[in-house]
Amino acid sequence: MNPPDNTKERAILIGLITPTQNKEKALVYLDELSFLLKTAGGEVVEKFLQKIDRPDPKSYVGSGKIEEIRNYVQENNINLAVFDDELSPSQIRNIEAALKCRVIDRNNLILDIFAFRARTSYARTQVELAQYQYLLPRLTGMWTHLEKQRGGIGLKGPGEKEIETDRRVIKDRIALLKEKLKKIDKQKITQRKNRKGMIRVALVGYTNAGKSTIMNLLSKSEVFAEDRLFATLDTTVRKVVIGNLPFLLSDTVGFIRKLPHALIESFKSTLDEVFEADVLIHVVDISHPEFEEQMEVVNQTLAEIGANDKSVITVFNKIDNYLFEKKEEDDLLSSGGRPFSLEELQQTWMGKISTPSVFISALKKTHIEDFKSLIYERVKTMHAKIYPYDNFLY
Repeated sequence: MNPPDNTKERAILIGLITPTQNKEKALVYLDELSFLLKTAGGEVVEKFLQKIDRPDPKSYVGSGKIEEIRNYVQENNINLAVFDDELSPSQIRNIEAALKCRVIDRNNLILDIFAFRARTSYARTQVELAQYQYLLPRLTGMWTHLEKQRGGIGLKGPGEKEIETDRRVIKDRIALLKEKLKKIDKQKITQRKNRKGMIRVALVGYTNAGKSTIMNLLSKSEVFAEDRLFATLDTTVRKVVIGNLPFLLSDTVGFIRKLPHALIESFKSTLDEVFEADVLIHVVDISHPEFEEQMEVVNQTLAEIGANDKSVITVFNKIDNYLFEKKEEDDLLSSGGRPFSLEELQQTWMGKISTPSVFISALKKTHIEDFKSLIYERVKTMHAKIYPYDNFLY
């Protein structure tokens, strides 16, 4: 998929209803997939769901649904089908043959967005490595244009040799990129060593939760922030002072459901900012209907990189958009439409979780002083613990 331009690709989205994923959740996931596609510059024309026990190994959805989708593609000038789960190389080939349009999966779409969003040489190298790792097992599917010729004598071999040549080229490129990242990693390790003496705080959270807005608010900097998924890929580190207390604050790449494993691997050094932080600020978009699951995705990702034992402050952001009517099952249901008061929020389970929590609106700058006070106390405690002989704070 190309970067956003005046000619948007017309796309359909396909997801599943399964015993572990009901219709409501499947629709929420397709909404997120829609947001991803719009971030990449595409146009969502229609969404398709099928109720099925498990993804079909040949075509993801059943043959009847494939026929329905094929007819829609032909009748509505669709040139792209996006599937909410990772597809195998054989599934992509089978589906493309049936639909007669280009087929990508969620992972491919995320990689495309990362490639477009990468600003620095380091981020571009990380994304390129992840793309090649994703591409390598799918090379055969890229050579389907040779299938019509393979019946001819002497033509099957060259096609296969071409694939093998490309495979060797990609493997060599992957090795080169890994070596390049190792060199950059060493430089970053040196940079981190030079930061000793100051507590390191990292912003983490689901993509589009408001981390960059909070970064700008606390550091008075101009980190790129907008209402798009993965607006930030490059880790930004700023010195922040609250009261008389200086510390280093880093803004990191947002997490997302089903984040491609290749991206987690290639962005390891970026995520090392999280792993090596002394305090994590977990930013949650409380206005999102699935914010509890998003919190779980972040916690699972932190566990994957070995950072789930850190000191954590939970920040429930966007409270100005969190209304009574969005939580109809809540005992606090009132005459719908008005935001929760701070007292009401503090009485919910969110105000009683094990980690220190605060409710803010970074955009409206609501309860920011409470937030700063919480950071101050936590950083001060960590500083006394890590640097007990440095008493400049006391």
